[in-house]
Amino acid sequence: MQSFTSGLFSQLGIAPAILDILDKNKFVHPTPIQEKAIPIGVTGKDLVGIAQTGTGKTLAFGIPMIQGALQGKGPGLVVLPTRELAMQVKESLKMIGQPLGIKTTLIVGGASMQNQIAEIRRGPDIVIGTPGRIIDHLNQKSLSLSGVRTLVLDEADRMLDMGFASQLKQILQHVPAERQTLLFSATMPPEIMKIARTFMQLPVQIEIVPPGTAASTVSHEVYILPREQKLPLLLKLLQDYKGSVLVFMRTKFSVKKAVRHLHTAGFSSGELHSNRSPNQRRDALEGFKTGRYRILVATDIAARGIDVTNIELVVNFDLPTQAEDYVHRIGRTGRAGATGHAISFATPDQRGDLQTIEKVLRKSIPLSRVPEGLPVPPPAPQNRNHPGFRHQERRFPQNRGRQNFNRRRR
Repeated sequence: MQSFTSGLFSQLGIAPAILDILDKNKFVHPTPIQEKAIPIGVTGKDLVGIAQTGTGKTLAFGIPMIQGALQGKGPGLVVLPTRELAMQVKESLKMIGQPLGIKTTLIVGGASMQNQIAEIRRGPDIVIGTPGRIIDHLNQKSLSLSGVRTLVLDEADRMLDMGFASQLKQILQHVPAERQTLLFSATMPPEIMKIARTFMQLPVQIEIVPPGTAASTVSHEVYILPREQKLPLLLKLLQDYKGSVLVFMRTKFSVKKAVRHLHTAGFSSGELHSNRSPNQRRDALEGFKTGRYRILVATDIAARGIDVTNIELVVNFDLPTQAEDYVHRIGRTGRAGATGHAISFATPDQRGDLQTIEKVLRKSIPLSRVPEGLPVPPPAPQNRNHPGFRHQERRFPQNRGRQNFNRRRR
């Protein structure tokens, strides 16, 4: 994460009431993105902010948005790619805004539409949501964006990567032309520039670090090894490192399998992927934050969606599909100026993928020797009463029902 500046929040044009709350929460020195974005945001200008993950972007747009609401500017809308990131932003804005009477509403998939409709009807000052659920409410006419005066698109490049381009355009067509737009992104692909040119009015662009730059406080290493040795190596690393560990895998099925193995080996671990319910995701994140789970195993849904301090190690069990996502994954460690470490596993046929990641990082990743005599991974538990067991849907042959039907007919 970027280091804090020598400046003060009191020098950024922030209202005294907000400064009092920042002071009570021991926020004194802004991060670089906050120092540059807040003075622009509070003047009502459009802004494109390029900064790596974990740099304090939430307050960079949250403070101007809350200040605008206090001045009667009108409602605000924050659009984010994942439920986890949306929940995290809501917590941050609630911390600053709730003591001032600012009401926030969260609208994300997997939660009750009726409860969300009830909250919308109460007239929130700021709505925070994911593209799909926002569109659901627009289609049902339970949400109107005609009064939005401040629009925030956070992690915009990630939303495009996840296929939300059409939903974003639809949302942009529902908000009034006379508004302030704050767009934040870790990278600046052509699609982001197109959005800025089409839907923003002479935006000020600020860039804290070159796109793809990893935090300088994070060290890296990589093991090149056969796939079958990955799990034994992970188990060994979990014995060597005693702090909290975040493990990234490519698929939700790999996550479920790994968590069963970890429980069998005696490691407390949570799982985070798209097949988990909102309550299960919340439990995994809260358990990881509080230390109930020392290990969190996740897909890329957690690459930008969690804010947990003091993560000692990030393990890329599978290399990310997109090289740029490596930066976002390892950005979960080494936050707030702390040091962190990232270890990646690559199979021999992934040397080209590794070189692509090194180009994004603009440096080589040290190669480590695979330890000899790695243990054989224990079998995944099959006992339903075992704490590591996760119920899986029973699968039947597709034609079994047809066979039984034909048998009855005969």
